[in-house]
Amino acid sequence: MGFDRRRADGWLPEGTTPRALERALWVLVVLSLVGDVVTTFVGLRIGLAESNPLARSVIYSHGLIGMLGLKGAAVGVGLACRPLLPSAYRAIVPAGLALPWAVAVGINLYTISRIV
Repeated sequence: MGFDRRRADGWLPEGTTPRALERALWVLVVLSLVGDVVTTFVGLRIGLAESNPLARSVIYSHGLIGMLGLKGAAVGVGLACRPLLPSAYRAIVPAGLALPWAVAVGINLYTISRIV
């Protein structure tokens, strides 16, 4: 299977380059990462529990530094894998990081709103 630049360009809105899309998605990664960390710790402060067993273990043993370490490791894996993709498809890396964290922010906000 080869890389078809015209077909890849057809997926994007007019005038948007794959590079610009990737840059915007990296901004979303940062925002969703911060949102997930903040809402997680707010939830913990009001008595909620972390549902992810790995994250729960790391948070309870290492606190914020541990949580940031987990997030940093995920970003590191994404950055390490990014060069393996053709440039037009590299936006999948930040999308794959941002999407679950953005969903977690939504779930956290909903759960917090039910308590407060």
